[in-house]
Amino acid sequence: MTDIIPLSDLRDKIDAIDSEILQLINRRASCAMEVAKTKISEGETGSFYRPDREALVLRRIKQLNPGPLSDETAARFFREIMSSCLALEKPLEVAFLGPEGTFTQQAAFKHFGQSVQSVPVPTINEIFTEVENQRCQFGVVPVENSTEGVITHTLDRFIHSPLKICGEVEIRVHHNLMGHVENLSDISEVFSHQQSLAQCRQWLDVHLPNAVRTAVSSNAEAARLAAGSQDKMAIAGEVAAELYGLNILRRHIEDECDNTTRFIIIGQQEPASTGLDKTSLLISTGNRVGSLHQILEPFARHDISLSHIESRPSKQGLWEYVFFIDINGHQEDEDVCHALKLLKQNVHLLNILGSYPKAVI
Repeated sequence: MTDIIPLSDLRDKIDAIDSEILQLINRRASCAMEVAKTKISEGETGSFYRPDREALVLRRIKQLNPGPLSDETAARFFREIMSSCLALEKPLEVAFLGPEGTFTQQAAFKHFGQSVQSVPVPTINEIFTEVENQRCQFGVVPVENSTEGVITHTLDRFIHSPLKICGEVEIRVHHNLMGHVENLSDISEVFSHQQSLAQCRQWLDVHLPNAVRTAVSSNAEAARLAAGSQDKMAIAGEVAAELYGLNILRRHIEDECDNTTRFIIIGQQEPASTGLDKTSLLISTGNRVGSLHQILEPFARHDISLSHIESRPSKQGLWEYVFFIDINGHQEDEDVCHALKLLKQNVHLLNILGSYPKAVI
């Protein structure tokens, strides 16, 4: 029979390990501050955040992780360490779709860590404006949901924006019914973002067929409205319930259990290749026969996979469209570079929106 270690001994051992961890974390923080001094001496004045470098660090942590912690848990732990160290180097301001408590803010924290200064902005368009005018170094905007498809406001804004896509992050979305009502039969109205209402349509049809469904600017705004009512509820995430002091009456009411939203990071940077990247493109061909084939053929020739393609009206002429395409690889990769050169010969417009690391956690 294996000897049982006394609890007091185990606690002493944990305390000793905690002391070592604290010393090592602070040594890392000191190195980060030295990095900042070196960057400043070399003339760097912008953001010290490097999405390609952070992606490589997190992938390395996942590869080195021996367990028993999961790779994702280890990566999240180191994300927070890097976030805190970056805040010592230079505070990072990130615009997100506000108010406080939205899934977009959750995506910002997942990607940048809790030590960033998250700036709530009321619309997607204004997030772009904040970053374009350099009031924030980066912005986080939703671009695609696994249930409802693309967020058209985000795609359309890229048509005239000089900003680049610097990264991506995915959030598993769980919708909860919250408020001050205790019985479903007493609910007169449900507030939520239009995307969330759509993602919970079947549940609402079955359980709240007579309740009015009102679309608002965000799920957090829905929670704020529900907080001031005794017969109206909100659909939002757990963070919103905590912020506005609401009770969760039903959890996980989304119609699809794997409901996931993809967010992109917008900024002025162009990350270097990490070996596991995506490139997003905006392409215009004009209204002519075979135009889609001319777009796809160079990628097929160079064996490049497309992960997404979406068409949107160009707003330049009747029945003229632009295509938003995500491909695997970085624009500096040899095969991608050759494909883009071929593509440029056959289209009216080729705008590389960005090459960036694939989501790590």
